[in-house]
Amino acid sequence: MTTLIPHFRNEPETDFSGSAAQADFRAALDRVRGQLGRRYPLVIGGHAVSHPETFDSINPAHPDQIVGTHVTATPEDVNAAVEAAERAFPAWSATPARERAELLFRAAALIRKRRHDLSALMVYEVGKSWAEADGESAEAVDLMEWYARQMLRLDEPQQLTPLAGEETAFFYVPLGVGAIISPWNFPLALTTGMMTAAIVAGNTVVVKPASVSATTVAWLVDLLLEVGRELGLPDGVINYLTGPGGRIGDALVDHPRIRFIAFTGSREVGIRINERGARVQPGQVWLKRIQLEMGGKNGVVVDETAHLEAAAEGIVAGAFSFQGQKCSAGSRAILVDQVYEPVLQQLVERARALQVGDTTDPDNTIGPVVDANAERKILEYIELGKAEGELMLGGDKLGDEGYFIAPTIFADVRPQARIAQEEIFGPVLSVIRARDFEEALQIANGTEYGLTGSLYSRDAQRLGRARREFHVGNLYFNRKSTGALMGVHPFGGFNMSGTDSKAGGPDYLLFFLQGKSLGSRAAPSAPGGPDKGGE
Repeated sequence: MTTLIPHFRNEPETDFSGSAAQADFRAALDRVRGQLGRRYPLVIGGHAVSHPETFDSINPAHPDQIVGTHVTATPEDVNAAVEAAERAFPAWSATPARERAELLFRAAALIRKRRHDLSALMVYEVGKSWAEADGESAEAVDLMEWYARQMLRLDEPQQLTPLAGEETAFFYVPLGVGAIISPWNFPLALTTGMMTAAIVAGNTVVVKPASVSATTVAWLVDLLLEVGRELGLPDGVINYLTGPGGRIGDALVDHPRIRFIAFTGSREVGIRINERGARVQPGQVWLKRIQLEMGGKNGVVVDETAHLEAAAEGIVAGAFSFQGQKCSAGSRAILVDQVYEPVLQQLVERARALQVGDTTDPDNTIGPVVDANAERKILEYIELGKAEGELMLGGDKLGDEGYFIAPTIFADVRPQARIAQEEIFGPVLSVIRARDFEEALQIANGTEYGLTGSLYSRDAQRLGRARREFHVGNLYFNRKSTGALMGVHPFGGFNMSGTDSKAGGPDYLLFFLQGKSLGSRAAPSAPGGPDKGGE
């Protein structure tokens, strides 16, 4: 068991500038390439379950390359998984918090050892660059290290107001069985965060990943179960189902024995989950807790006092890293009139220099979008953008193989244009002109979302005003809108960006726990004295 736990520190990212680090990662790409195309079963109650019906996750840079073949679960599998999780709950919830935390500490150590292999898998499965994939693996370590420590903190005695003659206590207990519905864009980190927060709190889970990134989640589940076998993890604490959201996801959300739902994904699916999960099903004796992270249309404001080169660098990084497929992507650049032209020129120059291609090559920092559906949707928005703004850069599909789209910039976009209001989730930046800081702040707040936002300014009064009035869950000054670090920038948004659960924050685990209050007085002696009570 872990006895002395050091203070939390974020896992450092790998420096790929050296030849040794590059050689190590190339070796990982080779190892993982040799494992592509494997078949992955469901995991229910500790047992592998398979069916004839399957689907494939593919390499978006080479769509004919199968990354993993996955079993299509049935509604009966959902029932079996929930029942297995219920059977495991009494023993796991009674396991001391320190032992549950040990599972996370050991899993984090194993991810450190296998970090390059996990990162290489994400290069193949979702088209991440080396740096983006490595950063995600580091984040997965951070999340487990952070949540393990948070559980130990919450397990300590909680301070209460004393009452003479009475002993009091307040402590946290787990909820039950939860559904973890994870996204494709951060398949390792976000699944890790939601799943391990739930289980370290003493709950049991059914994990349903996005189909296009199911292989990465299968590796993660296998890793946790491997550690769990060493520690005596009860079968059924972690159950793993793959299949279409409309069939498997709905069945999970509707199930009367599901106690909570943690979801990251699109606005449309999040609203559907919120509506369905709010219904009380026959036999259900609780209101389900629902945690949603649903994306954003994030604005980056630049005023006339800003350092313009730093602003342009941050906007391009925030808009185009991982092909703009981040809920935190800064997809709206809101520039005050005085600096509009020079910043726009720098944006175009910097974005033009980005190298697009298969990200197994480290020189390619921009890879493919995740699949054919994403490509089609993004290209439709680009066609719309040609009518809503001036195309300054990109606007094209690149090459005949893979789902590559050129980094695209539209200028002179109206604040209420669709490309300035709707989440595109691709490499598309809308540049909006504002008269002054006052109007820029109004434009920044003028969407239904409220996830991240950035302000580049050297005016202390404006920074103070933005702190109060820029209505987002994660606000950044003089830096890009992406790249939240767990424990440093607790992450979650307002309005249609979700329920502001603040992943990686000091109170995130409270979603997975409920408080129990105890007051205790000494029992009065029975008639006849303390040793002569009645039968």
